[in-house]
Amino acid sequence: MFERFTRDARSTVTGAVAEARQARAATVTEEHLLLSLLALGALDPLGVDRAAVTADLAAARRRGGMSRADEEALAGLGIDLTEIVSRIEETHGEGALAAPSPRRRTLGSSLRSALGRAEQDGGGSRHVPFTEGSKKVLEQSLRIALGRKDHHIGTLHLLLALLSRPGTVSEVLTDHGITYATAETRLAA
Repeated sequence: MFERFTRDARSTVTGAVAEARQARAATVTEEHLLLSLLALGALDPLGVDRAAVTADLAAARRRGGMSRADEEALAGLGIDLTEIVSRIEETHGEGALAAPSPRRRTLGSSLRSALGRAEQDGGGSRHVPFTEGSKKVLEQSLRIALGRKDHHIGTLHLLLALLSRPGTVSEVLTDHGITYATAETRLAA
């Protein structure tokens, strides 16, 4: 499948891995794919405000990744998500729900630490696996390309795949006026 990826699409995937590493995340998520698309300027022709989208993603992360639909469902049960987030942050500090999961210490990392040797973390040598959701986005991008009879998978296909899946990423994009239909018509030209 990756042989069909354009240079920009490959850069998006490697950029998503870099975004995950920079955030010290345990996995590469759909959010990292979107952040990489933003960093590459793939959404610039759509007039997307990168800072605003990034801020909205951070706000969703602060809510533990819950979408507005999740928040509304909880509200229907009488549960105020904003109040829960506030209480958790009072106890555990701001952004407690957004904090990356702690890295598992291995025998090798424990020995390096005991010997005073630095971890090879920032250099990009640490493997960061993709979540099921981000893998599904990559698979969906192939389906979209095949459905459009395109012979390659580009950033448009990745964006359309992100928009086709329910969740925080598509919700944030929709809030900024980017729907599947607008992306397809304005970027396909």
